[in-house]
Amino acid sequence: MRCPFCRHEDTQVVDSRVSEDGAAIRRRRRCPECDKRFTTYERIELALPAVVKKDGSRVEFDRRKLNSSMQLALRKRPVNAEAVDDAIARIEYQLLSSGEREIRSEKLGELVMGELRRLDKIAYVRFASVYRSFEDVSEFQEVILEMRRLNVAKTPRKR
Repeated sequence: MRCPFCRHEDTQVVDSRVSEDGAAIRRRRRCPECDKRFTTYERIELALPAVVKKDGSRVEFDRRKLNSSMQLALRKRPVNAEAVDDAIARIEYQLLSSGEREIRSEKLGELVMGELRRLDKIAYVRFASVYRSFEDVSEFQEVILEMRRLNVAKTPRKR
């Protein structure tokens, strides 16, 4: 593996771990030339479904685009990169296990919102506001009320 800093041709693997969901191997590498460290991920490459956009056009599923969308919603939030990678892996697993050759962008957005709801409530509201094209404050209030209802339903009752 080539070093991303000095472009040296050979790097050493310092540590390898299987990700939480078992779908990837995370490797810490060190360059013997510049002594910098970096992380790589090894994943199985499978054919993910094409994304059908609202206008009917089809684009190839892009993990980087999904990651950047989630990172934008999570900006300045206390969520670590590994948790985001695991969430993206869960989305990819759902897409692969569906067996579908195409997925509507709306369905993909719902999967992302589900993962963001688990990771960080603020990021979920941020993403939902853009994804659902909120026009006024009442739409924000509705999402917040929905989240409160879910939290109340999940909270165990005292006896």
